[in-house]
Amino acid sequence: MLDSHALEAAAPRARVTPVTRPPPPKAPPIARLPLGQTLVELLLGGAVAVAVSLGLQLAVDRMAVGPGTYVLQSLANVTGAVILVGLFVPVGLGWAARWPLWCNLAGAWTGLSALATVLLAIPLEATKFFLGGSGVDNTFRLQYMERMASTVGLADANYRGLAAYYPGGWFWLGGRFANLVGLDGWAAYKPYSITWAGLSAVVAFVLWSLVLRRNRALLVTVVTVLAGFIAFGPDEPYAWPTTAWLPPVALLAWRVFRRGARVFTWPLVLVGGYLGVCAVTYTLHLVFGAVVVVVLAVLAGVLDLRAGAPPWPTVWWLSSRLVVIGVLAALVGALTWGPFILAGGLGTSNVAAHFLPEVGASLPTPFVPTSAFGVLCLGGLVWLVWRARDELATVLLVITGAVYAWFVLSTLAIVANTTLLAFRFIVTVDVALAVAGVFAALDVLRRLPVVSVRAIGVVLAVAGAVSMMQAGVDSSKGMVAAAESDYDTDGYNAKGEHDLALDAAWRGALITTIDELSRRPPTENVVLSTEERLLSFRPYWGFQTTTPHYANPLAAYPQRNEEIRRWASSSGPDELSARMARSPYEPPNVLVLRRGPEGKLLLRVASDSFPRAAPVRVEELEFDPGLFESPPFVEQDVGPFVVIVRR
Repeated sequence: MLDSHALEAAAPRARVTPVTRPPPPKAPPIARLPLGQTLVELLLGGAVAVAVSLGLQLAVDRMAVGPGTYVLQSLANVTGAVILVGLFVPVGLGWAARWPLWCNLAGAWTGLSALATVLLAIPLEATKFFLGGSGVDNTFRLQYMERMASTVGLADANYRGLAAYYPGGWFWLGGRFANLVGLDGWAAYKPYSITWAGLSAVVAFVLWSLVLRRNRALLVTVVTVLAGFIAFGPDEPYAWPTTAWLPPVALLAWRVFRRGARVFTWPLVLVGGYLGVCAVTYTLHLVFGAVVVVVLAVLAGVLDLRAGAPPWPTVWWLSSRLVVIGVLAALVGALTWGPFILAGGLGTSNVAAHFLPEVGASLPTPFVPTSAFGVLCLGGLVWLVWRARDELATVLLVITGAVYAWFVLSTLAIVANTTLLAFRFIVTVDVALAVAGVFAALDVLRRLPVVSVRAIGVVLAVAGAVSMMQAGVDSSKGMVAAAESDYDTDGYNAKGEHDLALDAAWRGALITTIDELSRRPPTENVVLSTEERLLSFRPYWGFQTTTPHYANPLAAYPQRNEEIRRWASSSGPDELSARMARSPYEPPNVLVLRRGPEGKLLLRVASDSFPRAAPVRVEELEFDPGLFESPPFVEQDVGPFVVIVRR
């Protein structure tokens, strides 16, 4: 009888096959394009975008459809739909894969620039103004364009001799554009803003191409453009570019932080350069972008430490890369911030953030599924949670979380009698969730048990994009109507109206009178005006801005108001002249006052009234007409106004 040992010896030996584990997934490269190709695409793509946008604007201007019709809205929707089909169908059905690279790139650049351009240029065909006309925030923006078009250097939009407070990079380029095309600053604002919309889309596509495959980069860029229009992103044309570019730049930064070994320098330069562009165009985006970058760096460090990475080398890698990014951003930002800082501006108080509109009083909820855009954002929100460990989901989740945290902090800041202007980031979260929604849709399509998934995807993409596009065009109707109703310097608006009961109808006459009475070029006049938009149409210097929220902190806004009150309380022309001569601020040589009851001359003076819903309190000061009855003063009535020049 065989014992157990004999049985074991008699049994054939089993072959032991070693268990092989699949290799860990290879991390994607930091950038899918080399530096040289990236620069070439940015330069060539930018040139194509500008040429396409300007060419389309010239063609649209020749249509001569006019205001007060649905024709322009219809043309914008149909043209946009055709462009979307041209962008999606060749890529979605695989035709573009058989075309050479240059053909695909040229088509993408042309289509993206054309899409962003026609959605603005066609609805605004009848007017010289951009969205919103010359009212509200555009009063300051047009004034800044006028200033930059009248000088080759940086200067404050309103106050002569002061270092600029609001970053002037975008407006300085706008001034060069106005000089190149031979337009006044205010008239160049519309074509310049539309051109930037087209350029921003193409640059966004190049940036997305650094971190995604081309077809996906094109898809998310189209969605970025459409989400921006729905959320009124292009309405603030100098802020929209850095909003559209944030997600791909943040993803590039995440990959830089996740590489413990040596990385190429140029991705760091690109991230730092992006923050530098924020610094010279829109300060709020600099702060928010820096917060996102730092949070991504900290999160990358935490994940590395949990994976067993050595602590001190990890801290060194991350901190050194943050320093490089920060130094580059500071160097670029110094172009506009340097003079203001050297003038002692950092220590001055300002009320720029004393504004909380109704839209900023609620948390943004773009994911309410009442439209194609809402469904897309809802899918994106779910996808962010479901795929939180995916690198793109991680980055978009950080951006989304940062926006909501900004809203919370902005509300808490009210305790300190200010806000963080959180409503400016509604478009940011809309873009982030819409981009996430694209990847949610792609994940769903990959799981469909049908053969014609590609065709279904193209149909859904076109249908959803057209729905979003039409929603964006529809949402801008109010701002288009305001632009069509606004008055040009010839006293007429786009509708041919010339209503002398409106102050705007007298702008041209006021400008002519000021030039005739002062006998000076516009840049030699310092104006104090009760017609608040007058300085948006000529590069006059202003003694005081129309609202404290756009005033330079170096200008001593409250003290200037007190100075105006002292002038109004003068007992006669001699005392008024003496007080103006002794003023610590350069006094105005032109006053535009309103004829009031009993012959009094009226001037509006504004002051901050935050936290009221309308945070500007307007006081109407009375000047006795006798104060200007002396040889130094000459005056002339212009409709309801009187122009007084101190020679």
